[in-house]
Amino acid sequence: MNNKRGKPAENYPRSDRERPQSPSPSSPPGGASFFPEPFLDQFLQYLTLERRLAANTILAYQADLASFLDFLRPKRLSQLTEIDATHLRAYLDHCHGQGISNRSNARRISSLRTFFKFLLAEKYIGIDPCAILDLPKPGRPLPKVLTIPEVNRLLSPPANDNSLALRNHAMLHLLYATGIRVSELVNLPLAGVNLMGGYVRVFGKGSKERLIPFGEAAREYLKIYTQDARPRILKKRTSDFLFVTGHGKPMTRLRFWQIVQQTARLNGITKKISPHVLRHSFATHLLEHGADLRSVQMMLGHADIATTQIYTHVDSNRLKSAHQKFHPRG
Repeated sequence: MNNKRGKPAENYPRSDRERPQSPSPSSPPGGASFFPEPFLDQFLQYLTLERRLAANTILAYQADLASFLDFLRPKRLSQLTEIDATHLRAYLDHCHGQGISNRSNARRISSLRTFFKFLLAEKYIGIDPCAILDLPKPGRPLPKVLTIPEVNRLLSPPANDNSLALRNHAMLHLLYATGIRVSELVNLPLAGVNLMGGYVRVFGKGSKERLIPFGEAAREYLKIYTQDARPRILKKRTSDFLFVTGHGKPMTRLRFWQIVQQTARLNGITKKISPHVLRHSFATHLLEHGADLRSVQMMLGHADIATTQIYTHVDSNRLKSAHQKFHPRG
């Protein structure tokens, strides 16, 4: 692998890639600085090219490693192999002392585990210091969801029919109809929607493609938007993106988050709401009405079905609440 920043790895076996000169586990003290740039660059390239992680995920890894390096810098370690579980535990205690939650700490340690596994596989270290480290046990919070009446209020027709209002309405309908991530929604290409077939094609985390159907209501508003509102917004400009701004560019995630908030307030919804709440609501309502877990997993694009099972806990809580409310001995 080339050491220059941003240079992609060549297509030949990992063992044959050019490596920076780094201390091996048996190297004497006084070797190369324990975190030269090539180690970080190669790890980030590995996440990009081999793991094919999303850009935001890679940025999170980068931020987690930067936090760990800032903590280690005063320790004046000279080699990678000097890092052990004691340093990792001290770092975790340091994070706790800063008021960082167990959940955030678990994510940071998970990033470090991935990093040290990479270094071990590349033979830059001989022992993985994370191997004997226990992750903190975060209590996984249940996702916030809207009730079906709240969704109906959120998706009620806009008060005016200007082009931007029609665009926003179509976006909200499509988000609830498909449960796609907000990043997938704002970056959805025009060619990614099949109105005749009633489905969208998206490329999610890891560039994995999935097809997700949508219903008649979303189809109707998408048809109005693409045939009428979108051409008016573009004003003879062209764009490969489905949902565009007045400048012909795709909308930012922050702007759509603001639109969701504004629409909720206008329709009398006081509950905290975000685009991800609509994704949670999509999954929860499907399961409540009899959809199987595997189908919901595929539509959400979860790599592990355990991630999708959180929505069965939401449904279980709803049943438990109903039992306590209506059962004579609840």
